[in-house]
Amino acid sequence: MLGVYNNFPETVHGFACFTSSISIKGLQQVIVTTLQKLNNENFSLEAITDPSVPQCTVSFEFGIAEAGYFNYLDTEEADRTLKTIRKEAFQTMDFLCAIQYYRTKKESKAPLRFDYYMLRFTFNENLIRAQVFHERGPRHVTPEDLVNFTVNKLNETSTKKILKFVDSP
Repeated sequence: MLGVYNNFPETVHGFACFTSSISIKGLQQVIVTTLQKLNNENFSLEAITDPSVPQCTVSFEFGIAEAGYFNYLDTEEADRTLKTIRKEAFQTMDFLCAIQYYRTKKESKAPLRFDYYMLRFTFNENLIRAQVFHERGPRHVTPEDLVNFTVNKLNETSTKKILKFVDSP
């Protein structure tokens, strides 16, 4: 089933709750398009977290779940997911996030170990929950940093904040 990973872990390493100023379908469309765009961008580690590695560049690879695996969120997969959302909103959306780190010196890039995270968004009427599971890697970006960075990128897509953090109920 598109959007849901059958083996999402019960133990999570990060958790946050939000309210949204837009519809669930609209929010899900923003999530898909934003994550797909992030697949093509590079960031300095300082833009995401307090850097544990100096002169480090970060890139993301997001994939959306489909039953027992994840599909890389390229343009074609994003279009297929958006078409599904237009028919009916998901109750749960699971994503794989591979965070690639590169130490940059002058014009050369040296790859470092990657972080692998799973993100789960669950959607209720007025509450969105994010769960983060760190599968493996050095955790240069913490689960909390990943959630904050993702929420900030989602909020940048609109002139008003579309997601606001709330205390978990």
